Amino acid sequence: MRIFAIALLAAAAAPVSAAGDAAAGKQAFARCASCHQVGPSARSAFGPQLNGIIGRHAAAAKDYRYSDAMRKSGIVWDEQRLAAFLRSPGKAVPGTSMRFWGLSDEKQIGDLLAYLRTFTPKGDQQ
Repeated sequence: MRIFAIALLAAAAAPVSAAGDAAAGKQAFARCASCHQVGPSARSAFGPQLNGIIGRHAAAAKDYRYSDAMRKSGIVWDEQRLAAFLRSPGKAVPGTSMRFWGLSDEKQIGDLLAYLRTFTPKGDQQ
């Protein structure tokens, strides 16, 4: 059991490639688009809009009602924290209301982060 816990912690802390393929990430974002929006006309819907998510404080979108867990998390979304959340939202923020099991493909996570990076002002990127 202890080895399993150590393996889980190592996987959650695994580094994310800063590169990633934004075009592939756009395709991966299709899984997110039923709840989240990005781009010039993005608004919060079932989930918050994700423009500028990298470098943003958790629960900062003014037009979205977040779970208590997310509001109290104190997280600033850098790429490592976003990657951990994408791997397992419920483990990264216990009590989150996000209804998503997570991604296990590290390349897909890196690609998705590259795509989200395109909606983050250059000075705000981590």
